[in-house]
Amino acid sequence: MQKLLPRLLSNPPKHSFSYFFSHSVSKTTYDPPFSPISKPPKPKPKPPDLTPNRNPTPIKSSLPFDFRHSYSETDPTLEPIGFREPKRFSPFGPGRLDREWTGTSTPVRDQLDSCLVEEESIRVLGDPLTEEEIEELVEKHRHSDCARQTNLGKNGVTHNMLDDIHNHWKRAEAVRIKCLGVPTLDMDNVCFQLEEKSGGKIIYRHINILILYWGRNYDPQNRPVIPLMLWKPYPPIYPKLVKNIADGLTFEETKEMRNRGLHSPALMKLMRNGVYVNVVARVREAFETGEVIRLDCIHVGKSDCKRIDVKLRDLAPCVPILFKDEQIILWRGKRDQERNSDISDANEKSSGQSLLDRLLVDSVAWKSHCC
Repeated sequence: MQKLLPRLLSNPPKHSFSYFFSHSVSKTTYDPPFSPISKPPKPKPKPPDLTPNRNPTPIKSSLPFDFRHSYSETDPTLEPIGFREPKRFSPFGPGRLDREWTGTSTPVRDQLDSCLVEEESIRVLGDPLTEEEIEELVEKHRHSDCARQTNLGKNGVTHNMLDDIHNHWKRAEAVRIKCLGVPTLDMDNVCFQLEEKSGGKIIYRHINILILYWGRNYDPQNRPVIPLMLWKPYPPIYPKLVKNIADGLTFEETKEMRNRGLHSPALMKLMRNGVYVNVVARVREAFETGEVIRLDCIHVGKSDCKRIDVKLRDLAPCVPILFKDEQIILWRGKRDQERNSDISDANEKSSGQSLLDRLLVDSVAWKSHCC
């Protein structure tokens, strides 16, 4: 008995069920109850056929103005001195527009009659709104929670913004426009470009908030064709904004003006994407008592500072003499000398006219005396 016990412990009896199941069912036919079901492979998607889109039909637009990326922040009369990309790269896409890209704009091919264009815009606007109708529209769209709103940023009135305005006009007769950034320096230009390019009428203007009305006879189904720009084109290269020696000053005088401006207190501190509607008036007022002013633009950004320089140069008017560490130094120019020269020219003209009148009187008196 003692001899059999170690054998039994070393060779324990096998379970009859497991032994039978493992020997009766082969490994190839074994299928557990929860085995994953093999799904048929998904068919691979066919590649899209690009043959019909290789030569798209060019879009034709009857809008009577040149297409630009920005209408309010570019000057058509100013010619660039270079381009950062070839002119063949049109932002409208290759072959998508029947106008050629010149690097800054796509000019109109067929010039339209300005009288016909003006008559059509007058017809779309229709009769002017009454005061009650204007008050109703303003009360509906002037609040910040208005659903029909588009924002105007540092690029100003852009080409794609016109399409956004017409999309809002599909469901509402007016759109609220919130303006921020550099374009707010010249809100008159923004209002003019919006009315001219969209064909609507601004019925409300408060600081940087505008409400643009579509007109009584506007038909959303017959809206003008506005081809979209697929990307923002690179800005061209323009002449240098700040010259080494300011016009009308010597090198030493320019240096002295710059040092005086850097050490003078800042007239204003501008913030990024702010509202600058009162900057031009403040600059003009400061030039009445001072010759050089400084604007603190530390949080504005380098590109926006250059745009502000250009706007103030034309609106104030003034001469930008330094742009350093996002500080703008402006000089009012030699206005006293220009004013004195204008006064002297007027005096010379008046004295010459009086001399001619005296000669005419003397000649008439001499003729009457001879007769």
